[in-house]
Amino acid sequence: MKIISKCISSLEKVMLDTSFDSLPEYNEATATKNEKFNFQIAYTLPETGRYRLNVDIISTLNNVTARAVAYVPSMLPCYDDHDDYVISDKPGLFPDVLEPITPNGFAVTGNRVSTLWVTVDTTGEMPALHHIKIRLRAGEEIFAETVFELRIVDAVLAPQELIYTNWFHTDCLCDRYNVPTFSPEHWEIIGKFIKTASDHGMNMLLTPIFTPALDTAVGGERTTVQLVEVEKNGDKYAFDLTKLKKWIEVARENGIEYFELAPLYTQWGATNAPKIMATENGEYKRIFGWETDAYGEEYVNFLSQLYPALVDFFKKEEMCDKVYFHISDEPWGDHLPRYKKAAELLFKSIGDDFHVMDALSSYEFYAKGAVKTPVVSTNHAQTFLDNNVPDLWCYYCCGQYKGTANRFLAMPSLRNRVLGVQLYKFNIKGFLHWGYNFWNSQYSLEKIDPYSVTDAREAFPSGDGFVVYPGNGGEPVCSLRLEVFYDALQDMRALYALENKIGREKVLELIDNGLSEEIRFESFPHDDRWLLGLRETVNKKLSEK
Repeated sequence: MKIISKCISSLEKVMLDTSFDSLPEYNEATATKNEKFNFQIAYTLPETGRYRLNVDIISTLNNVTARAVAYVPSMLPCYDDHDDYVISDKPGLFPDVLEPITPNGFAVTGNRVSTLWVTVDTTGEMPALHHIKIRLRAGEEIFAETVFELRIVDAVLAPQELIYTNWFHTDCLCDRYNVPTFSPEHWEIIGKFIKTASDHGMNMLLTPIFTPALDTAVGGERTTVQLVEVEKNGDKYAFDLTKLKKWIEVARENGIEYFELAPLYTQWGATNAPKIMATENGEYKRIFGWETDAYGEEYVNFLSQLYPALVDFFKKEEMCDKVYFHISDEPWGDHLPRYKKAAELLFKSIGDDFHVMDALSSYEFYAKGAVKTPVVSTNHAQTFLDNNVPDLWCYYCCGQYKGTANRFLAMPSLRNRVLGVQLYKFNIKGFLHWGYNFWNSQYSLEKIDPYSVTDAREAFPSGDGFVVYPGNGGEPVCSLRLEVFYDALQDMRALYALENKIGREKVLELIDNGLSEEIRFESFPHDDRWLLGLRETVNKKLSEK
């Protein structure tokens, strides 16, 4: 048995039909003293057969890990009218899951290129040239050996000031693992998945004060995950926030700083109330939902009592500046009158101590004062930038697939990672995505297995709904897209570190230097060498005395 291997960059996506010789070698790079650096080992067995191998990592560096890149299916890799910057628009298998390697090793199949994902945590390492030897073996017999050179420079990334949320679907965890909502087992799993999110740059957490009215069919409902306990007595309400307090404690223990409260109006129009459960006369039941007019007297009365209770709680916890309220997700056009009415009630109730934000793309909502912090789709951001909207947030989802950055399985990884440069260039305050772990079909009509259904039942291009997989024992399993997105955040932090050293204007000149068209949200080079080279240049300038 003979195995051929080589180092390749983390931006390569190796498909099942990828030729080994077509992959450019990537044998050396630099990194700062406080980041996670990724590269890959491509290997192939140019003969038929199937074997099991183990991997050895030999290095002066203390924290180097390898995971096997596994494939998942996609029936909807992209929409029919996609642009030309995709890997494939045909249904098939795509690399995504990063499987931990057990003592039993991993499988190698002949006549196919496979990859290992190697991560180096440089924290605590000395600036120097380090060699990382990756050895593939079966028993004591060595079948391949590859060496990567990583020079750690005497520089550090700037702290992450970007607020980043990737919506955390609490119900999907109890559904997938079949545990009772907010049981000890559920809390343990919640903590693990929060920790993985925060380890990859997420510092804001979607908080289900009531079951989020997100991607839910009209008249349907999702598994109840409600942190605010409600007791109804006539037209009076009492609120128990014990679970909310625990949620905040668990989140903070696992690296979260900011909290966004689930919307109190339904998605795409702010027409109805979310599902709200309460105890009335000893019976636990739904008191509001799709049948509720969100502007009717009964629900307005409820909100008029809820808002002060939340305000008092967050003030006692001394966290007002860390809390963001939502009204309704993605309002548009003729939704403005309803949305503004809901906003006026919220603003009146919570005052100026809290943030209010929503994902939207219509500048009119901001111009007319209906939203304080607009979270704008990247393909509509230019209008807001042209009007100098302060502290601008951005998002992308399934609709941003022409010319923009995104994270679909079928997209090159550069398209995922380039966002970091864009966030820096336009000085974006926050970034939102709707799917950290949305393991449902569209409209939550059914629960899905994310290892076999990656497109919400052919509704969203694969990769839009989640970036993490459910592992055994409640352990999160990362996707390569999650890692690449974190590389984007680290690129952003490197640019801010360089700004602190040489000034913003010089960094902006560096970003656009030599390009035929300047970087915008809808324009960037489709060349891995450009982005890898930019980061190397930044690291070099950071290390210069």
